[in-house]
Amino acid sequence: MAASGRTAPTPIMEPNPLDPSPDNIADIFELIEKHRLLEVVARNQETPRSALLEQLQHRQNLVELRKRLRTRHPADIAHLLELLPVADRLVVWRELPVPLAAQSLVQVSDGIRAALVSDTPRAALVDMLRELDADDLRYLSPWVPSDVIDAVVASLEATDRKWVEDEEGNRADTVGRLMTRELVSVKDGNTVAECLLTLRQCASLPEHLDRIFVVDARNVLVGAIELGPLVIAAPEEAVSSVMQRHPRAFVPSDDAHDVAQAFERYDLLSAPVVDERGKLIGRVTADVVVDFIRASADQDVLALAGLRKAENLFGPVLDSARNRWPWLAVNLATAFVASRVIGAFEAEIEQLVALAALMPIVASIGGNTGNQTVALVIRGLALDQLRAGNRWHLLRKELTVSLLNGALWGAVVGLFATLVYHSAALGAVMSGAVFMNLVVAACVGVLVPLGLHALDRDPAQGASVILTFATDSMGFFLFLALASAFLM
Repeated sequence: MAASGRTAPTPIMEPNPLDPSPDNIADIFELIEKHRLLEVVARNQETPRSALLEQLQHRQNLVELRKRLRTRHPADIAHLLELLPVADRLVVWRELPVPLAAQSLVQVSDGIRAALVSDTPRAALVDMLRELDADDLRYLSPWVPSDVIDAVVASLEATDRKWVEDEEGNRADTVGRLMTRELVSVKDGNTVAECLLTLRQCASLPEHLDRIFVVDARNVLVGAIELGPLVIAAPEEAVSSVMQRHPRAFVPSDDAHDVAQAFERYDLLSAPVVDERGKLIGRVTADVVVDFIRASADQDVLALAGLRKAENLFGPVLDSARNRWPWLAVNLATAFVASRVIGAFEAEIEQLVALAALMPIVASIGGNTGNQTVALVIRGLALDQLRAGNRWHLLRKELTVSLLNGALWGAVVGLFATLVYHSAALGAVMSGAVFMNLVVAACVGVLVPLGLHALDRDPAQGASVILTFATDSMGFFLFLALASAFLM
């Protein structure tokens, strides 16, 4: 019989359930604002004791702040750190007890975490990380300087040291980054009574424990037992008779997105992780998978807007500007191309000014249609619903939808142009341009995300910029070319 789990973290005071603050940090936020105001008032009092009063006020403020911070949960502290401007954030960060600061560093968002690490002295950072277990160290390693990680890892036990060092071989989007050693395992020859005894002998049960894994004499995974059936089974019954054989298992190199889909599809709360020989080495839990899904969704939203990574809302201006430059440069280049398309038809626009007023309508409706298609394709790729055998059917379906919408809304826009400018020919040109641009938008909306995915790139990254370029340029070209052919 064997059991394994994390070293118990340093105890942190639980949040006060009677705290009147609805989000558990509002009072701290108000305290920071109040203390800042009091310090300004003390500084502006021109008396011989102004400096002393200001110093006493500052100390009193910090004592009260420290007292309130100690009663908060690490997740609440992380949320507070994300709400504060840089100066106030550092004040809170420096007043946190070391164990609470360490747990908050795990909870905070990536951008804030990087800023806090860079603003923390090396010695203080080492002391802080020594409060964490091996799993949390593995998680934080990408944001912490390697020499700091090495200093902390050197003080770990051999098994914990190897666990953290193995992290270097795992990509960020693999099971190896998500798994934990927190698990309970029993031998396949045990009885139910022996299995329950194993649970009772654990110093503390792993978090989110929903089942126990069954291994053979070589530690090869052979099954899993859910806690419910285990508790009601007869004590003398063999573990092998109540276990689920061949549970869904993963290896460290598996893609984390596949794990997320499996958890959703099979309603899993945990899943075993095995090595290439089938030996049990860890497990993945639902809370970690949910965090990964949320981070991936956030990254997709940012990518659709042309942002390379999450921003620190109150961080340095230059860092934020650099984060936005790449796709702004691409967008500027595509805008120049679209402008040259318009420039090629300057003579036609001079003869019929109505063309300049109607052009944005053609481009806009094409862009909206394309964005709808892009969103559906990216979602299909994320859920693993698009395979080589059904992509042609998707393209054919989206083309059919675009033909139907193009005919309907092209007629509506054409009727509008006819009524406003009293020209049936202009209305017909408008209808034709909208119809064809919607077809272009459907093709681009399907092919661009699929193409980026085939190149092993994030389908959301830059898809909107490319789509906007295509629908604007082709919308302008189709409308002006039709107008040049039939109205001039």
